[in-house]
Amino acid sequence: MNRRTLLKLLAAVSLAGCSGRESAAKGLRVVVAGAGIIGASIAYHLAKSGASVTVIDKQGPATHASRGTFAWINATWAKQPRHYHALNQDGLANWKVLQQSLQIPIRWNGSLEWFDSAAKQEKLVEQIAEQIEWGERARMLSAAELPALEPNVEFGDVQQVAFSENDGAVDPVMATRALLSAAEAMGAEIRYPCALTGVSPVSGRVSAVETSLGTIRTDRLVLATGAEQGAGIQFAGVDIPQRSAPGIIAFSAPTPRLLNRIIVAPGIHMHQRGDGRLVFGEQDGAPQNEAHSMRLTARPNEFPTRVIAEQHAERMLAVAKRFVPGIAGLGIDDVFIGWRPLPLDGHPVLGASPARRDVYLAIMHSGVSLAPIVGQLVAHEVSEGLTIDRLDEYRPDRTFEFVRRY
Repeated sequence: MNRRTLLKLLAAVSLAGCSGRESAAKGLRVVVAGAGIIGASIAYHLAKSGASVTVIDKQGPATHASRGTFAWINATWAKQPRHYHALNQDGLANWKVLQQSLQIPIRWNGSLEWFDSAAKQEKLVEQIAEQIEWGERARMLSAAELPALEPNVEFGDVQQVAFSENDGAVDPVMATRALLSAAEAMGAEIRYPCALTGVSPVSGRVSAVETSLGTIRTDRLVLATGAEQGAGIQFAGVDIPQRSAPGIIAFSAPTPRLLNRIIVAPGIHMHQRGDGRLVFGEQDGAPQNEAHSMRLTARPNEFPTRVIAEQHAERMLAVAKRFVPGIAGLGIDDVFIGWRPLPLDGHPVLGASPARRDVYLAIMHSGVSLAPIVGQLVAHEVSEGLTIDRLDEYRPDRTFEFVRRY
């Protein structure tokens, strides 16, 4: 199925109120393992199709990767090559649909991005020109244009800044819960804490899954387990090479409006939510030393002590203050270690396992940007037995090569 046919199908489904899909999916039992933003979107779209959906999570909704994401909705220069950029563009377009239908607050004021390296700045100019060719509303702004957009930001000596007008930011925990609530309203069941422990096949087909709360009868299993180590090989019989890395996300106490847009400055990402909280994301990752390696061995989401968490937050705030002096003295409400699910080549993994065809994998970076479109596409493939050729680039049996794009 090509992209044009798919878009016609999606439009027809929307106009028909999903009645056509209900007949195809009626009676199909699907367990979605993982209640992050990807699992929630898949569950929502499956429930909309008429499938009988059970979502399980070992801790609860948006408690791991989705909680620890910067939540930047974008299709900017790093989304390479063009097929991946186009997928992210569709993610943004579908966020606007979900925003209206589920009343999810999203700030769509765009992003401003620049580097302190002349070579990187030169490359950024080239890539923004490419974005324009690909239909993205992006351009380079001069230093004179910046104060009117962000009067509280000090841009220093930078002469040009990339402005991506389409970009937005969302509260991923709120969005995940909204999707799950909507799925529940359509009959889906949400179980947590409920850990997936095994898959029970009969004659080569999945008949049930085993969980910490007992057996759940099912026809399909969707693995939306994010950066969970070993889940692919344990439950789908396929090893997905990942280079999941930790990133620190810090959240301020509510404060009067300081930022209008997403700021992607050298060493720090920042945006401000509608409730006044600033979100900070570090660019460089944890310091490379033995102490940090030991602390991160067990892949924790929380710091061992509040003192250590505050030390990390202060390190991030020290960078942020260079660009936004008004945050001086700002209090930090929370600091979280987010483990990004990042397949080796930086692209999503979407498709049935070659070893267990009734187990579908949905693992990706850019989970926030892609959640709405991935939820739709996966629901179509799972509920209707379709193979959508647009997803061929992202299948779990592809050859993975290490590519650093982020």
